[in-house]
Amino acid sequence: MIVAVATTNPGKLRELAALLGPRLELRPAPPEYRPVEERGGSYLENARLKARALHQLVRGPALADDSGLEVDALGGRPGVESARYGDSAEERNRRLLDELRGRRGAERRARFRTALVLVLGGGREAHGEGACEGRIAEAPYGGGGFGYDPIFLVPDLGRTFAELSSEEKNRRSARSLAARALLAEIDRELGRRG
Repeated sequence: MIVAVATTNPGKLRELAALLGPRLELRPAPPEYRPVEERGGSYLENARLKARALHQLVRGPALADDSGLEVDALGGRPGVESARYGDSAEERNRRLLDELRGRRGAERRARFRTALVLVLGGGREAHGEGACEGRIAEAPYGGGGFGYDPIFLVPDLGRTFAELSSEEKNRRSARSLAARALLAEIDRELGRRG
């Protein structure tokens, strides 16, 4: 199945293609695609808004993702505002590190959350959600990944997502868990339609 993806982030598109291929053949959104305002109160609502808007544009299957980083000591911020927590990834990371200055150990607990929504048409959709626990590093480390990856530390590995290979990250990230849940829901939906 060929699916358009509601993102302008090439890193996110690569990750999704690695996680969902060969089951879904992902294509970037067409040039006329413009991101919709993320006004939902949850990752799932925002992903649904984006997927439905792209579905209307391409008149075919459309996939959207909404992800965020939740930091316990900040009351779950930045959460659904993660992409708008600064003007660039570097600024967002710097702001978060500044807000956590002086906090140690459990005070730096955090998690990534991801929701994926696939709109198929005729009112049909499938979705999957996932979460990955970690903590915020004292400083950015690594040159891989994107977004908050340089400051999201995987405690049992002692490395940030930006220090992991794509394969390592894709085994444990919130996006990978959401992708597995989405594929399982697609299988259940197709099984029911037999």
